[in-house]
Amino acid sequence: MSSRTANRIAVLKGGPSAERDVSLDSGAACAQALRDFGYNVIEIDAGVDLSARLLDEKPDVVFNALHGRWGEDGCVQGLLEWLKIPYTHSGVLASALAMDKERSKAAFRAAGLPVVSSLLTSSEAAKKSHPMKPPYVVKPNNEGSSVGIYIVDKNANGPAKLADTMPEIVMVEEFIPGREMTTAVLGGKAQTVTDIISEGWYDYHAKYTVGGSKHIFPADVPADIYAACMDYAERAHAALGCKGLSRTDFRWDEVRGLDGLFLLETNTQPGMTATSLAPEQAAYCGMDFPALCAWLVEDASCMR
Repeated sequence: MSSRTANRIAVLKGGPSAERDVSLDSGAACAQALRDFGYNVIEIDAGVDLSARLLDEKPDVVFNALHGRWGEDGCVQGLLEWLKIPYTHSGVLASALAMDKERSKAAFRAAGLPVVSSLLTSSEAAKKSHPMKPPYVVKPNNEGSSVGIYIVDKNANGPAKLADTMPEIVMVEEFIPGREMTTAVLGGKAQTVTDIISEGWYDYHAKYTVGGSKHIFPADVPADIYAACMDYAERAHAALGCKGLSRTDFRWDEVRGLDGLFLLETNTQPGMTATSLAPEQAAYCGMDFPALCAWLVEDASCMR
């Protein structure tokens, strides 16, 4: 898609997911960046009338700034394929695979990538007894942005006290001590490695509260760990069939060296403000935020 033909851009934001507020921030930032770059931009808060809005607005390209279910799991991608409107980021299959943590892990294992041991169980079962030997993590199988994360430490008296809002089926995952790191992939090429410093777990609060975390990039880690993060992120992007921009998250247990580096998940719709992790990495590699948003527009297509 060329900027000569892609002039009218619809930025999708908001939506009904648990990550609505984050998406509203991402969408507003991307819309302004695209306007600064010279595009004619309309902003659409994705609701049940989304197909009608798109048919009415007739955009040349949809910039997908939605996060979480419906916007990131293949649903809106399928709608855009049906309407034959070129769109940014990953397509239907890659989006659906990445959002389903257990299925994406199966793809990663098949690609020879190191993932954390995990299982699926019901929320009710996870409340009644330990699904695995502590320490472990309980989280939804199909949400992002660390929504609904529970850590059960090794000295816990009992299982997690999950909120009633947790889904019926949850993922239980071995807890890996150590550092949280991430690598963005743009157009199939890893950008750099960010070391994320936060008080305790890098949860929703740490991600989206000012001062909740500190981003160190490039990460001050041994060369083999840095190289592995870059390699694993590119291979994860390819294994899922991602397009455009993705971000892969890691946990690293320094005591175990390279054997302690594990891929947690790949995010096909990473946060998109100028200070979000993926745009920070792109800027470090020479592509500022407006240029990154424009690159994603130029990369847009159907049949992704």
